[in-house]
Amino acid sequence: MIGGLYAITRETDDSARLLNEVEAALRGGAAVVQYRDKSGDVARQHEQASELLVICKRYRAPLIINDSLRLADLVGADGVHLGRDDGGIREARIVLGPEKIIGVSCYQSLDLALAAQAAGADYVAFGSFFASTTKPAAPRADIALLQHASHMMHLPIVAIGGIAPDNAESLIEAGADAIAVIHALFEAADIEARARCFADFFIAETED
Repeated sequence: MIGGLYAITRETDDSARLLNEVEAALRGGAAVVQYRDKSGDVARQHEQASELLVICKRYRAPLIINDSLRLADLVGADGVHLGRDDGGIREARIVLGPEKIIGVSCYQSLDLALAAQAAGADYVAFGSFFASTTKPAAPRADIALLQHASHMMHLPIVAIGGIAPDNAESLIEAGADAIAVIHALFEAADIEARARCFADFFIAETED
C-alpha cells in the first residue's frame, strides 16, 4: 500500500551523498522512495538503484523506479512509476509480474486516473499542485481534484508538485494518501527532521 511521505531522489553523480540522503529520509519516516535519474548514464543508474534497494529493504520501504521499466526489472525494484510516454500498464505488469507496484502520473486528469485504475495500476499521482522547482512550467492541478478522486477511486492517491511543510496538510486533508516531495525534503538542512515533519502530518490525520 502506498501512503505517507513519498520521497523522490535528486539526480546526482555523488552516489554516497545520494545514499546518505535517502537513508536520512527513511530514518525520519519516509514510507516510499522513488529513484529518479534522467541522466542517461545507464551504469550509474544501475549502481545507484541497486544500492538504494538494499537500503530500502532495510527500512521495509518500497523502491519505485521512475520511468524506466527496464531498470526496475534489472535491479528487482519493488515497482515502476510511469509517465505519459513511458509505456503502458499492461506491458509493465507482464514484465514485472503481479506483485510489483505500478504507479501512473495522471497530471490534472481524473479520466486518466480512472483509466489507470481500470487497467490495473496500483496507485495514481496528480499534480503539480504548487510551483515546482523540478517542473516549473507544469500545469497546475486543483486541490478539488483530490476530493473528487478520493470519492471515485479505490487506489491510493499521490499528490506531487511544490509540496512543502506549509502546504502539505491541505493536500492530505483533501484526500491525498501520499505526498511526493523532492526539494523541500532533500534540500533541507536536516533531512531526517524534515522527513519526520512530513510524516507527522499523516499521523495527525489518522488521529483526527
